[in-house]
Amino acid sequence: MDWINRVAERMMLRARAEGKLSGLKGEGKPLPERPGDAFVSAGDAVGFRMMAEAGVLPEEIVLKKQVIAQRAHLATLTDPAARKAAMAELARLEMRQAIAEESRRRFMKG
Repeated sequence: MDWINRVAERMMLRARAEGKLSGLKGEGKPLPERPGDAFVSAGDAVGFRMMAEAGVLPEEIVLKKQVIAQRAHLATLTDPAARKAAMAELARLEMRQAIAEESRRRFMKG
């Protein structure tokens, strides 16, 4: 893998010398905070970021947001019947999220 790093480094140095790395979006600014990137591979993080910039969200990210919202909703409930229904919905969303994540992993393995 060390040879890949050397090749990548040479390509970046060449691009910089040719001026191809000047005037890029965000140049001179600090990198944005992305704590969620710590939980996915670097390749997935880049892919998710590109899709987000294009206004597209993968199904697993949409489901993740729904799971977070459902957990917040569940925390507000006190009625046992309503809590039971909310917990069933949370389980359904978490299962769909896990399926979407596994589908992506299998697809990426090729």
